[in-house]
Amino acid sequence: MTLLGGVIKKAIDFNGFINREPNATKAQKTVLLQLIKKARLTAFGMKYKFGDILKSEDPIKAFQERVPVYDYDAMYDEWWNYLLKGHQNITWPGGQKYFALSSGTTSNKKSIPVTADMINAIKKGGMQQVMSLKNFDLPTDFFLISILMLGSSTNLIEQEDHFEGEISGISAANIPAWFSKFYKPGAEIASIANWDEKVKRIAEEAPGWDIGSISGIPSWVELMLKEIITHNNLNTIHDIWPNLQVYTSGGVAFEPYRNSFEKLLAKPLIYIDTYLASEGYLATQKRPDTNSMALIVNNGIFFEFVPFIEENIDDEGRVKQGVKVLTLEQAEENTEYVLLISTVSGAWRYMIGDTVIITDKKRAEIQISGRTKHYLNVVGEQLSVQKMNMAIEKLEKTFDIEIKEFTASTVFEDEQYKMRWMIGTDREIDTVKAAEIIDTELCNNNKNYKVARTKALKGVEVEAVPVENFYSWSEDFKKLGGQAKIPRVMKEDAFNEFREYVQQLA
Repeated sequence: MTLLGGVIKKAIDFNGFINREPNATKAQKTVLLQLIKKARLTAFGMKYKFGDILKSEDPIKAFQERVPVYDYDAMYDEWWNYLLKGHQNITWPGGQKYFALSSGTTSNKKSIPVTADMINAIKKGGMQQVMSLKNFDLPTDFFLISILMLGSSTNLIEQEDHFEGEISGISAANIPAWFSKFYKPGAEIASIANWDEKVKRIAEEAPGWDIGSISGIPSWVELMLKEIITHNNLNTIHDIWPNLQVYTSGGVAFEPYRNSFEKLLAKPLIYIDTYLASEGYLATQKRPDTNSMALIVNNGIFFEFVPFIEENIDDEGRVKQGVKVLTLEQAEENTEYVLLISTVSGAWRYMIGDTVIITDKKRAEIQISGRTKHYLNVVGEQLSVQKMNMAIEKLEKTFDIEIKEFTASTVFEDEQYKMRWMIGTDREIDTVKAAEIIDTELCNNNKNYKVARTKALKGVEVEAVPVENFYSWSEDFKKLGGQAKIPRVMKEDAFNEFREYVQQLA
């Protein structure tokens, strides 16, 4: 078995050697031309004259001049709603077998087409991640043991002419046949829709598995590990999975979860970040000496970047039409951008809702910095999630606590505006002092916020509730597991409803 593992590792090393990282600029131009050529006879391609774009001396410039920027609502209202009614050749050739469902934070519900080409692109993205494992110096035995992928149910909802489910469930339902021998929890358990039942079954079966790697959203993976440890009377998860060496995170920043996560381990893990969204597999961490992810630049997705500044974003958190949009070649390092994508699922100049920072342009590496609608600008405070995270980190250090979940809103109360925070922690804290710490940190790191505090924004308040209350809310109003995330920013009405709910549980 060790010999076979060595063969697999050598194959990965060899493939990594002959398939060196592509030139990002050339790869991106090639991808865009491929996208436009294949979609030129769709309804979308005909409207925006993709045939003429292909003949242009500068097809990227022509594409940006002809095609407007879309958010989900505009894409759905103008185009994708026809796909759900059974029409074909709308934004991509043919019809769609799958639609990824997302509760989303930029819209209440999303139905995002997942084409056969996107399924193949996700598989290729997964292989790029596997090939990058050569950089992490893993032992040969690692390549013979199982991978536990905690995602949403593979028991997809069958409609008249397509299937619906979360992207993690769609991806797991389409894993390559050769991978099934390594894949846990296996087809039967993966098909269970009820979160509690799924985790119970995993906890029961866990002692019989040899797990080397786990992937999933941090909060749900942590809850799963706790259930396994409790059910089997373990000290740490390594009591039954001594070969567990890798955790692949995705969807949210891992750092807020690190301390509590590592209490469940007997030895350190290698942490690898990925960026699998409902719209596609966008990026993956390819080397150990960074916490950034490399955009997958040669695999069916064309990336564009809009500077995340006030004049480029409307009051609803959408990119304004006509603003300057940059390619990867034109974008700069250490600047926050709204990410746009065009894909083999027929998304065009599509605002995915995330903001990113390019950390290494040559390697096309990025970090997710926040969400466009996780952005407070009610009275000119102009706060991104990145700045909020900095304030929360300061709070954690001051009180020596862990804050894995939080949400905030600027509310109008008693004839004045104030910023209210709900934070999830299992320790009692001085909430007045906590508010002072957050306020000071935000003033120090954001000049717009500091100005707002001298004008319309009259105060900051903090309330602390058990972190489990956040997950109870998610279970009742969104969904446990899968791609579900706690929004960092809410509008006032939604925030007040959330606050009332979690206070009732306290």
